[in-house]
Amino acid sequence: MKSPGGSMFPYYYKGGEIHCLKYGSKYDNEESLFKLMEQEQEFIFNINRKLKIWVDFYETTITDRVLQEFINHLQRINDRIDKISIVGLTGFNLWRIKRKIKKSGINLIISFYKDPEDAKTWLIHDK
Repeated sequence: MKSPGGSMFPYYYKGGEIHCLKYGSKYDNEESLFKLMEQEQEFIFNINRKLKIWVDFYETTITDRVLQEFINHLQRINDRIDKISIVGLTGFNLWRIKRKIKKSGINLIISFYKDPEDAKTWLIHDK
């Protein structure tokens, strides 16, 4: 089966299972990104279990609005997240998102990577 973002679900990687959220390559098309986030959220709710989630933000402009909507998205799906890794952020956007997550009170097992393979490998290993 495929998720709304076009990824295979489940996506098997090195013996583990990952759900990929492809929020990259949206450039500055916020409405398209927000629609996809909503569709992925419904998809995740229908899975009805905790997931290891990999988020790709490569080639997407991270505005204040995008950042806030992503935080809201994380809050809505928080109960379905086992752990989450995020790739594709610049150093400045990494700082911004970490700060927003901390202020939001979201308590997640989360990690940030430059390399997508490192991010996926971290997800499939035990906590």
